[in-house]
Amino acid sequence: MAFGAPSYAQDVAPEAGTDINDIVVTATRRAEPLQKVPIAISVVGGDLLRSENRAGLQSISAIVPSLNFRNTASAKDQALFIRGLGTVSTSPGVEPTVSTVIDGVVLARQGQASMDLMDIDHIEVLRGPQGTLFGKNASVGAVNIVTRAPGDAFHGFADIGYYTGGDEWRLRAGVSGPLAGDKVAFSLTGAYSHFNGNVTNVFNNKTVNGFRNAGVRGKLQFTPSEDLKITLIGDYADAKSTTPQGVVSSTTLVAYPTNVVTNFPAFASALAPVVPRADNRAINSNYSTFAKDKNRGISLQADWSLGDYTVTSITAWRGWKNDQAQDQDRLPAATTAFPQQHDIGNLDFDQYSQELRLASPKGQFIDYQVGLFFFQGDDKERYQRITTLATGASFLGVANYSVKNKSYAGFGEANLHFTDQFRATLGARLTRDKLRYSFVRTSTSPTAVAGIQTAFTAGGNTSDTGFSGRAGLQYDLAPSAMAYFTYGRGYKGPAYNVAFSMLPQDTMALKPETSNSYEVGIKSRFLDNMLRVNIAGFLDKFKNYQVNFFDTFNGSPVTRLVNAGRVSTRGVELDVDFQPTRALTLSAGGAYTKARVDNFICPAGANASCQINGRPLPYAPRWKGNVRASYELPVSDALSIRLTTDANAQSKVQYSINQTPTTEQSAFGIWNASLGLIGKDRWELNLVVKNITDKSYSTNLGTFGQGVVRFVPRDDRRYVGANFHLSY
Repeated sequence: MAFGAPSYAQDVAPEAGTDINDIVVTATRRAEPLQKVPIAISVVGGDLLRSENRAGLQSISAIVPSLNFRNTASAKDQALFIRGLGTVSTSPGVEPTVSTVIDGVVLARQGQASMDLMDIDHIEVLRGPQGTLFGKNASVGAVNIVTRAPGDAFHGFADIGYYTGGDEWRLRAGVSGPLAGDKVAFSLTGAYSHFNGNVTNVFNNKTVNGFRNAGVRGKLQFTPSEDLKITLIGDYADAKSTTPQGVVSSTTLVAYPTNVVTNFPAFASALAPVVPRADNRAINSNYSTFAKDKNRGISLQADWSLGDYTVTSITAWRGWKNDQAQDQDRLPAATTAFPQQHDIGNLDFDQYSQELRLASPKGQFIDYQVGLFFFQGDDKERYQRITTLATGASFLGVANYSVKNKSYAGFGEANLHFTDQFRATLGARLTRDKLRYSFVRTSTSPTAVAGIQTAFTAGGNTSDTGFSGRAGLQYDLAPSAMAYFTYGRGYKGPAYNVAFSMLPQDTMALKPETSNSYEVGIKSRFLDNMLRVNIAGFLDKFKNYQVNFFDTFNGSPVTRLVNAGRVSTRGVELDVDFQPTRALTLSAGGAYTKARVDNFICPAGANASCQINGRPLPYAPRWKGNVRASYELPVSDALSIRLTTDANAQSKVQYSINQTPTTEQSAFGIWNASLGLIGKDRWELNLVVKNITDKSYSTNLGTFGQGVVRFVPRDDRRYVGANFHLSY
């Protein structure tokens, strides 16, 4: 598992053996020990994130084998994948397949989850359908983010970190404690980070592919009586990135399935002095690309004890603004063969949600949770593209579109305790979806020009009712071992392909995506609780899988959101933790995932090849794993040294469902290490080395008209850094 070692020194000297810390999770909407929950879960601790400079979900995906992340130039286009399945689409009319939840509030758009994480207690990655308790957009899993609760005693902290290879700074500080005796407590955390980048724009000799993030998060917790707790949470995050629209890694395209090679020497010449290659970290662009995001929200949670029962209400609003400017042509000037294409996009999204749950007491033959859920999302977007020819002539296309969706649900889940060792779980959720869109595109050209389709107007609405649920059995093989089997039914609502290049064939609603999932697992402890071994096997089958398929229309490349037909994923996951002494902690995680297209339904009129049955799904490496070792050596009663090393590796991965050979990332591995000096209960200094072997790789590969672009990760080259933590 990816759960970090303790952040502070132990009070006693190392001994021959020790129990592995119990991990408490909220995967069932109750606080329960990890080893008792019949769900495959990876847990990442907040202290580990801080000490290893892991601030976002992309960095977490490197240490959770079943989790993968799609990196792009803008948060709007990013996505999470679990067990090889996720949603790749820029359309506001489609839901993510992986749900992201923070303090009980579902984030409806994938881009909302791209912000830096603040004040994190821990993050749970729940694998397999979680639709009963976590909502309809959790058909392959959920990422449950839990922030720290206000403390009973006054506490403060400050963090500062600096890292080379782009002049990266990270600052964070917070306070927590009581305000009015034991009735009111608060916490307030602020964070700031800056990274110049690791890509050079030779056009103006500036460094790009960086970011500047700032945010604040606060909590007020009221306990007017022993039976009532009210928590008010507010947060605001402001981010700007300078990620280019890909770095050109090749000016060659290899067709699938023919493997016909086409070279574009004219584009390579226009790109000079940049030389495309697999590890290229340079662009030649006369247009400054950027993406700005503002995420903010407020939620009110009330937990009311009615005897042995608990009523929970979560009322929330969240807003997200995204503004971006992108250079689609990737050249310093227009040429006779290659016009300039510059894009500007603006997004404004608001969501409102209300959840009401009733939880029965535990310890009876039946314990249960029932609830109601309401969600409303309002999205407005404007996207424009300017195409400029070498002659100086310009054409403008502008699309204005909006999507409104409402969702109503009732759900319940019960645990039946037949004996102390034998239990069953039954859960169901009924969801009603309503989706409506409007779209207007204008163009200054009466005919299609490079990158701009003709004027088009459309609108529509759809609705659907879906069922999701879970049924399972679990049996205690021994006091320290539990086996379980679970069947899950996943549902994701209907969708529309609403985007700048929307075409007449996109006006019909896509069918809901449904799945049947089977999972069997064992959670166990051995050697007097020094060794924890959890293993799970799974099989997920999807019908009407919603995915982007790359195509051409009127001579221009387009992406089409389609119901791909039937896809499946199957495999085995292993999490191991071993703590033979208080000083030494060892852990490992691995996943074998075979995610593939079973029966692809070819869109009418498609120009791209549809011969992809049996081929792998995007962002689904067959093998992925990580290992970690941490040794903490006391130097004195007040000081200890901690040595940590970790490595993660994965097999080759295909980034496109079109299966083009040039969008396949070969196998790679990354090795990191750190040295920590720890002052008892007060301070901690970590010296960090990332990517020790200086391995270059790509977090995404995509094709365009004249070649392939790569997206460059933060640790694409070796860098070092230090972070200091002070607690008071």
